[in-house]
Amino acid sequence: MELRILRYFVAVAEELHFGRAAARLHMSQPPLSRAIKQLETEVGAALFDRSSAGVTLTPVGTVLLDEARSLLDQADRVRVRVAAAAGSATLTVGILGDSTDPGASRMARAYHRRHPRVEVRIREADLTDPTCGLHAGLVDVALTRGPFDETGLTVRVLRADPVGALLRADDPLARHSSLKLADLADRRWFRFPEGTDPVWQSYWNGGEPREGPVVRAVQECRQAVLWNGTVGMTLLNHEPAAGLTAVPLIDMPPSRVVAAWNEGDTNPLIRSFVQTAIAAYHD
Repeated sequence: MELRILRYFVAVAEELHFGRAAARLHMSQPPLSRAIKQLETEVGAALFDRSSAGVTLTPVGTVLLDEARSLLDQADRVRVRVAAAAGSATLTVGILGDSTDPGASRMARAYHRRHPRVEVRIREADLTDPTCGLHAGLVDVALTRGPFDETGLTVRVLRADPVGALLRADDPLARHSSLKLADLADRRWFRFPEGTDPVWQSYWNGGEPREGPVVRAVQECRQAVLWNGTVGMTLLNHEPAAGLTAVPLIDMPPSRVVAAWNEGDTNPLIRSFVQTAIAAYHD
């Protein structure tokens, strides 16, 4: 069995849709269907039940899926170990500033245990670039937060964190148990520089254009509130600095922790990174 064909099979088995699997593999559907037919001939049994209701795995297909995943994972490990032995195994990871997330710490330990000879290079980005250098081609994979422009990227959600309004502790609104965005409508907000990803900017400004001081880093956000009495949004699981408080915003969607990489990048180190991240953030 060719590894390439097994990758095709796994994509179809995970998507349970030939069209979506073809799009994921960046190929057209007819050669994908032919490849699966070829694999079924080689196995000597049907791998999928195809009907007007959709595509499902047969019992044989279920067994092959487990074996194929194991085999492909082993093949990726072989490539990584050979590259490491040749001294060429490096992975550049972009991380959003204020990288104190315990999930990221678990991720770092787990990835090092899995790939002790891989050199991981960290590029920390400020709040003006939520892709941490992905769009600019500066990193292989990013451990960051959404939402942002996902054009040309593959994004996997790892966790969702509730957000709140960041206020001075003596702000009258700080006494509330919760707030809505409308409660902050007439206030000055901290905001990001012109040219920042508009999807990202809109989320952290509550979906409205705002006026207020321009910031680039988490500490600058906090200082803008402390010194100027402006408001903005923060993660509720981040401990506010002295003199500040965070009040839950009940009409804001949570902030998503994500792993992101360029579409079509087949670097096995990225695949392993994403698998490790999923496990670390669900512990």
